[in-house]
Amino acid sequence: MPLDPPRLAVPGVLLTDLYQLTMLQGYVERDMLDTAVFEFFARQLPACRNFYLAAGLEQALDYLEQLHFAPAELDWLSGLGLFSPVFLDYLAGLRFSGEVQAMAEGTPFFADEPILRITAPLPEAQLVESRLINLLHFQTLIASKAARVVLAAPDKRLVDFGLRRAHGAEAGLLAARAGYLAGFHASATVLAGAQFGIPLAGTMAHSFVQAHLDEAEAFEHFAHSLPQSVVLLIDTYDTEAAAQKVVELAPRLAAAGIRIQGVRLDSGDLGAHARRVRGILDRGGLNGVTVFASGNLDEYLIHRLMVEGAPIDGFGVGTHLDTSSDVPALDCAYKLQEYAGQPRRKRSEGKATWPGRKQVWRRYDDAGHCCGDSLMLEDEAGEGLALIQPVMRQGRRLAPSPSLQAVREYTRRQLDSLPPALRGLEPAPGYPVTVSETLRELAERADRLVGHA
Repeated sequence: MPLDPPRLAVPGVLLTDLYQLTMLQGYVERDMLDTAVFEFFARQLPACRNFYLAAGLEQALDYLEQLHFAPAELDWLSGLGLFSPVFLDYLAGLRFSGEVQAMAEGTPFFADEPILRITAPLPEAQLVESRLINLLHFQTLIASKAARVVLAAPDKRLVDFGLRRAHGAEAGLLAARAGYLAGFHASATVLAGAQFGIPLAGTMAHSFVQAHLDEAEAFEHFAHSLPQSVVLLIDTYDTEAAAQKVVELAPRLAAAGIRIQGVRLDSGDLGAHARRVRGILDRGGLNGVTVFASGNLDEYLIHRLMVEGAPIDGFGVGTHLDTSSDVPALDCAYKLQEYAGQPRRKRSEGKATWPGRKQVWRRYDDAGHCCGDSLMLEDEAGEGLALIQPVMRQGRRLAPSPSLQAVREYTRRQLDSLPPALRGLEPAPGYPVTVSETLRELAERADRLVGHA
């Protein structure tokens, strides 16, 4: 008979894979509690990505600091019949006591470069794998997509519209954070404003217009209801006819002290509609009213509209952003690189890893653009800037996480530092990442340790 689930705050420590717990029991039973080193990295970039953007570190550190098993969780695990009383007692006292080194959020990175390293007793370092991948993978995925949109429309207002099509509530919320981190200006997700301080933006839905028998009446009603932010959706019926109604409505609203700030287009040929609507507004004296576009947008369509010179002032990006529709998952991993002072590495075909505690050194040219990275062991002296820095010791942050606004500004500078070819949408020549000879030698040593030389 199935066990009744415990009434717990989700996500909690049980938001993990079963094999994490079964492995932990094996480690504890064999007293395998020595220090382990795990690193999170992406194996390769797909053809339609020139770089990834690291994100999710703040939530990862929150998780590690709060890690514990509540009594209700332990009672439920006990009822499964899989775990011994001794192991459950061990879990009752488990807290994350280790160290974390990481790249700063908003840093571009490339294949095989770790963005986070965990150094902790083996059971602790193992247990956190699933949730860390879950947090780092998703925000890195969305931030990398959002950065492409930002680079495709550098001077336009960008708003995250994707909550309703995101793959769950947490995904929608964290997508808003990742998009803002990468350079979006606002989100329509209200909780993103409450939780992260992200500016909110929104207009109206077609249902508001449809609920009225007269479109102009709907516009006027909405304007009086929200006079401080009047952006009218004008494509419910006839886009150009609705634009003319906006022109006719504007003087009446102005007499009441209400200014129409913008109109939104959400369907059809956005470029053609924008040109016609812009003409109608300008001829009606509404030169200051902006044109905002949404509706199945991604970086490619936005880039095309930009190249064609469409008179659009901003874009709402939804489904394609919050699902990263062209690359819905990263080929990423969290792998054991050292245990009990000895190097470890995976040699599986197509999934081989570099062992040891690694550092990424980034070099820059005279123009301030990054021009090459070196993947080296932590204690090797490299050239340029060391990207992986300590952020947690003995299970506690070394300093408060930077504000999201500070991370956003840092990300802007980082995107500016990318070579022009990497900032474009077309596939660029691979960014050079060299592996040090010392690291290669350590890989050979790791192979000999397990008898595969």
